[in-house]
Amino acid sequence: MPENPVAGFGVTFKDMFKKRLTEQYPEYKKPTAPRFHGRHQLNRHPDGLEKCIGCELCAWACPADAIYVEGADNTDEERYSPGERYGRVYQINYLRCILCGLCVEACPTRALTMTNEYELADSSRESLIYTKEELLAGLEEGMVDSPHAIFPGMTEKDYYRGLVTEAAPGTVRQTPTDTGAPQESADTFGADEPAAAGDATFEAAPHGPMTHGTVTSSGEGER
Repeated sequence: MPENPVAGFGVTFKDMFKKRLTEQYPEYKKPTAPRFHGRHQLNRHPDGLEKCIGCELCAWACPADAIYVEGADNTDEERYSPGERYGRVYQINYLRCILCGLCVEACPTRALTMTNEYELADSSRESLIYTKEELLAGLEEGMVDSPHAIFPGMTEKDYYRGLVTEAAPGTVRQTPTDTGAPQESADTFGADEPAAAGDATFEAAPHGPMTHGTVTSSGEGER
């Protein structure tokens, strides 16, 4: 016995008379959940030094190969973090990022967290490569911008114990000499020491504050 051809439109006819729900975006932005996975942020210690130690664990944990990190050694003349090393270059490719949060789980120093910011759309591919300058948290009261000397009498462990609550009196910013530009190519690394997890390396183009870099993918050249 053939089925009623009109029965298939039952759901359609029923929904035709329901009240429509229209989001008034962007005039009204619906609040996100407290633990919403939005744009990343690189955090600072209370005195302004950076928490990132350039270990690259976030890059290795990323399933989309969206993170590129280059670590470097701190010196007494140019110190960015309390420990031996810091994240010299840090870039996230939001063309690839799936906002899963695995990078946050992998970070041993809580340097990387995720904010509630979700408006990441842009008009070009280059503008979606966020650099360290854009991801780094802003300065709060009691902070001095990095690089600067470690709090006198304190060690790296003291920072993670929460014993440092602000910059020491008289702390001044050191003169930065590191431009933060990535190495020219992943070819400068050995076979057992890749530039980043996966096949992508990011190259930061010359830029001022609040601009982005460019991405170079293996075999595809610069985009």
